Amino acid sequence: MDASQIKEHMDVVGSDNEHVGTVDKVEGQRIKLARKDPSAGGEHHYLDLSKVSSVQDGQVRLACTAQEARS
Repeated sequence: MDASQIKEHMDVVGSDNEHVGTVDKVEGQRIKLARKDPSAGGEHHYLDLSKVSSVQDGQVRLACTAQEARS
């Protein structure tokens, strides 16, 4: 997986196609999710790049469900 494909404002979705968040930026080996996304509750959240299965159709697709990503 090439992290340079992940761009600001991309949607992040779980393997169940449920919305997880919106990309703020990539920091090292983590995706920083935008705190302004309604699902973020006003806080930044981070996802390890190892959870990304692909980047396609303007979305970051995870190898886990949205619920698993949130926990």
